[in-house]
Amino acid sequence: MSKTYSRGEVASHNKPEDIWIVIDSEVFNVSAFQDEHPGGKKIMQGVAGQDATKKFKKYHREAILNKYKDELLVG
Repeated sequence: MSKTYSRGEVASHNKPEDIWIVIDSEVFNVSAFQDEHPGGKKIMQGVAGQDATKKFKKYHREAILNKYKDELLVG
């Protein structure tokens, strides 16, 4: 079972070297992934510490989330 984090806890992870985002009420640590992101680091850094659901769904399919979920999900 995943840990539950408050909005404040997620929001504190908003630095270029420490990025957490929320997608569909799940928390992901994407700090190490930002170098792999096809859209570049700035995209990830722009949603750091925030709910990125709308932006994620605008550009990605659910299969992408499922592909990386085991590796990146923290809560």
